[in-house]
Amino acid sequence: MASTSLTLSPDILDYVRSVGCREPEILAQLRRETQTMTQGVMQISPEQGAFMRLLILLSGAKRCLEVGTFTGYSALVTAQSLPEDGTLVCCDVSEEWTAIAQRYWREAGVADKIDLRIHPAVETLDTLIAEGRSGTFDFAFIDADKVSYDFYYERCLTLLRPGGLIAVDNVLWGGAVTDLKDQSADTVALRALNAKIAGDNRVDHCLTTIGDGLTLARKRH
Repeated sequence: MASTSLTLSPDILDYVRSVGCREPEILAQLRRETQTMTQGVMQISPEQGAFMRLLILLSGAKRCLEVGTFTGYSALVTAQSLPEDGTLVCCDVSEEWTAIAQRYWREAGVADKIDLRIHPAVETLDTLIAEGRSGTFDFAFIDADKVSYDFYYERCLTLLRPGGLIAVDNVLWGGAVTDLKDQSADTVALRALNAKIAGDNRVDHCLTTIGDGLTLARKRH
């Protein structure tokens, strides 16, 4: 038994990835291509992808939402975890990065499950609400610009059904959330959202230490 989380050395991380998750080759290919990019650090890890896949399978999710798609790793994980009639709405603003994503989605045979919307995410989320889709989504993943996280959280909470789950990425921000000398806009926004969710009676939540910190928030009503 241990009262603290284990710090993952490179050897332990390699071990976790060798026995703790199953990464399909198509995902491994996408991860390797993304890692050649300057922005490659923005991609989620394979163990986080496996964790998200299990969450989706356990919850029986069919209608999913993603805010921030990048090169499409998390979207591919989600789409592969959905049943045949499952759908995923992806919000992003980059045609360049999502072009890579779409190439892999087609190769994996899941492109027909994904509705990619190239607009500012707040606009897309507000459009979904205006379309009458509030309370209809089962799962939402937020991994986009940090200063807008509170806006995304509120809109995803509106769109989520009771019992649905929001996963919020990068909530530890490399440890910067505990450094009060760091008053950068991203860090301040994450610090504020973490405190907000901790006191939000609309959800049950847990901040996990997987990756760069992943908060899970289950909508109560």
